Amino acid sequence: MTDFQVRRWAAWAPSLQTQEAWVGWLSAPVWPLAPVDAVAPLAEVSAMTRRRIDPLGRAALQVAWGAQGAEPTGPVVFASRWGEIARSVALLRQLSAGEPLSPTAFSLSVHNASSALYSIARGDTANYAAVSAGEASAAAGVCEAVGLLADGASQVLVVSIEAALPEPYEGFERYPGPLRAWAVLLEPAELGLRLVAAPSGDRQQVDDLPADLATLRFLVGSAARWRQSSPQGGWLWSRHG
Repeated sequence: MTDFQVRRWAAWAPSLQTQEAWVGWLSAPVWPLAPVDAVAPLAEVSAMTRRRIDPLGRAALQVAWGAQGAEPTGPVVFASRWGEIARSVALLRQLSAGEPLSPTAFSLSVHNASSALYSIARGDTANYAAVSAGEASAAAGVCEAVGLLADGASQVLVVSIEAALPEPYEGFERYPGPLRAWAVLLEPAELGLRLVAAPSGDRQQVDDLPADLATLRFLVGSAARWRQSSPQGGWLWSRHG
């Protein structure tokens, strides 16, 4: 079992754009987040590149840069339940209408689009992965990172990105709410955080936050334990030292 700790973290949503704002909100969260019309500035990339990136991707790259900063390159794990599904739905509608599809739009609709954009923007050739595991996507991303740390990586960046489902799929969203993204730079620790598989428990339990944000709250908070349940299985998070 590999203990780990958070070296640096960043989060972004239209109504919560600074770490200080997130710390205050996570201490007494109210869901859903306030609806605000804003996109991540992403000043780290050129204007030409920014124009190609949807708001979801911009938020993903913004928090990735915020958490990794100038740290040496290393493995990166992007986790998202739906990914760039809005682009995919738009392409399917164009296809059903007999309209030609944009190769660029298609290349940016795949699940690893944000990770590819981040890799290209940073000129990074390190190990990148994109994972999806339903409600447990953020946990799966951390689990993948812990495995990479156990294999010898000195640091692993985990990026979680989620957004509301577009019409006609919005009825499948358990926690409808706005776009949000967070990233944590993880490293090994003698006594730190632990994540192990555990029975999922009572599925009637209703969490006060979507699983991605509940995961962030534990990672950057002070709670000693958290038992997470999802249709994909259960996790036991704990804090030591």
